[in-house]
Amino acid sequence: MDAMSRLIASDAVARLRAHDTSLYSTDYDTRKKIGERLGWTDLAEKAPGRFTLLENLAAQVVAEGCDDLVLLGMGGSSLAPLVLAGIAGPGAGFPRMHVLDTTCPRTVLGLLDSLDQERTFFVLASKSGTTIEPNYLYAIARAWTEERLARPAAGKRFIVVTDPGSALEKTRQRELMRVTLPGVQNVGGRFSALSMFGLAPAALIGVDLAEYVRIARDMELACALPAEQNPAARLAAWVFDSFQTCRDKLTLVCSPSLRPFGLWVGQLVAESTGKDGTGIVPVLEDDVAAEPGYGDDRAVFVLRTADDAALAEWAEAMRRTAPVEEVVLEAPIAIGAEFVRWEYATALLGHLLEVNPFDEPDVTEAKKATAAILGGTAQVLHASDDVADTWVTFAGALDRPDGGPGSVTGAVAHLLATIEPPDYLAMLAYLPYDESLLAPLREAWRQVGRTTRNATCFELGPRYLHSTGQLHKGGPDTGAFVLVTARDRTDTLVPGQPHTLGALFRAQAEGDLAALAT
Repeated sequence: MDAMSRLIASDAVARLRAHDTSLYSTDYDTRKKIGERLGWTDLAEKAPGRFTLLENLAAQVVAEGCDDLVLLGMGGSSLAPLVLAGIAGPGAGFPRMHVLDTTCPRTVLGLLDSLDQERTFFVLASKSGTTIEPNYLYAIARAWTEERLARPAAGKRFIVVTDPGSALEKTRQRELMRVTLPGVQNVGGRFSALSMFGLAPAALIGVDLAEYVRIARDMELACALPAEQNPAARLAAWVFDSFQTCRDKLTLVCSPSLRPFGLWVGQLVAESTGKDGTGIVPVLEDDVAAEPGYGDDRAVFVLRTADDAALAEWAEAMRRTAPVEEVVLEAPIAIGAEFVRWEYATALLGHLLEVNPFDEPDVTEAKKATAAILGGTAQVLHASDDVADTWVTFAGALDRPDGGPGSVTGAVAHLLATIEPPDYLAMLAYLPYDESLLAPLREAWRQVGRTTRNATCFELGPRYLHSTGQLHKGGPDTGAFVLVTARDRTDTLVPGQPHTLGALFRAQAEGDLAALAT
């Protein structure tokens, strides 16, 4: 039975809309937890009730002279705003938005150094209020703001988005921050694009909320249709049917102006499906000018603008060698509809794969390992070789080569010698967000993929810990990983914490290496 027939036979769409948790499990405790994550299915319908609050807040922020808005968040709290900032905003007269989702001291301090305390506002976004990265970033940003502004005035520069009753809500009251915009408690982070976590940043950078939500609502209604007429069901069925033919590398190709969307889809798909030894591996492709040389494990999703003739031609050519699904975005503001389409499709895909798409059981492994390293209760995996002033560590199932690697090239070659055609290669880079550093690595990794014909993923840490990190540890055992770190003299104290931001950044890399090695 093909995927669409299975969705029709199980009445999956209607059951999802009815929040029928038996769609995913028969276990009582599991079903109870899933029931606490299904509040996203009608977010667009409910969104207009928040417009007045958000539009008034945006007008106040503009009137108070805000030029730059910095979002402090990770994963589901940051990627939808990152997409909106890159595709749909800012509107005329509204602030630029910067998404700070790293603990790299050079990136954090470099951004703050480029901004003016008197003309910068912050959105502190965390569903639970306990996520370590935004809390550390807040402490640093607050101290930076108070260099020029008195404490009450500085507090007015911080807007909080969190769930009602969270630890962060209590911090907001104590720290005299401006306002709390409440999330929806029964919506998980990666399904929250149409909740306050996505709507608030959109409003603050001048996105036309009424039009944005109207288009998203149209898609929400379409996703309630019977499976054979349903755009999300068709997408889920296409991904699953591709998966059934061993095409589990979902290659995401977007027009240049739409590329941030790939990061959001990658997080949603990887974290939702990558568990119990299965999963769809998202591969972001941003260079389609050359012959891609893909292996036969690829399915290709194309999101393009109507005027991107080059990508349309490329997609047509790709249909000769791989299944291709193509969506044309008629206007940037229509990106909200794609959030809805993919959320519904991913939920239905979880049913087809027989995994729970609403949990992330392996994400905590790296968090625990990081905490243990920071607390001094765990030992860091030691380097086995020093080659040309680069320390090399072999871990997990990859043994040190006899006689040592000899060079960095030798170390990478040793890894590549272990891979087979269905494997994927992931470079996990704990480096500053600096294209002069990242671009050569990205291009080298792309060339490796073209040579081996294996899918290659280029991930930035610690961002990926809250997205594809779940897939790396809980998904199929087909990943080979190169984790890259660098010593950096740039660092800063974190007010109220016993260690520096650089120590956290380093510990997150070392913690994930330890988690992957198991």
